[in-house]
Amino acid sequence: MKARIFLTALPLALLAAAPSAAATEPDLAAIRAASEKYRDLRVATAEGYLPAPECLTAEHVGQPAARGAMGVHYFRPDLLGITAPPNPRVDGNGMHMDFLRPAVLIYEPQADGSMQLVAVENLVFEAAWRAAGHDRPPVFRGRNWDHMADNPATPADEAHGFTPHFDQHLWLFRDNPAGVDVPFNPSVTCAHYRPAGGAGAHSGH
Repeated sequence: MKARIFLTALPLALLAAAPSAAATEPDLAAIRAASEKYRDLRVATAEGYLPAPECLTAEHVGQPAARGAMGVHYFRPDLLGITAPPNPRVDGNGMHMDFLRPAVLIYEPQADGSMQLVAVENLVFEAAWRAAGHDRPPVFRGRNWDHMADNPATPADEAHGFTPHFDQHLWLFRDNPAGVDVPFNPSVTCAHYRPAGGAGAHSGH
């Protein structure tokens, strides 16, 4: 099942925002301090972050369940430079790379229905990145960002509803035994996710 992000109600001007330049690479402590306010989900939504309609697990993208989950992504369409809603995939021209103002916030659903901030993320669409003249992936702290592209030969959606892209997660609010900058966290769960309509978490295929 491909992710379906509800973009249809967004103003066209918001979806057509231009990419922004990468900032000087900050340290993790500075990024954490800048993102601390988003522990309060009301602050994030007031600033324009919108929720994706699923809680993403490793199984969703065809990886072993033991790798854990990401959680629920709250994203800024303007910072991502989104130009098209799922038709069939979300596309954009964004190259926003400033982690002091992350384009994506990731939350873990809690048993009481609240959402707990666990990570921040930035994402750039591969076609836009290549068109800008880059022949190598973006890099943060000496590490290439992860490349996500769907493989049509598998039942999983390796790019979780997006066109091919590079992304970088930073687990600054939940310890990740696999590493602070790897995509999935075995310490995060989607067990308490309850989307509208009362269905369970999306845990794979």
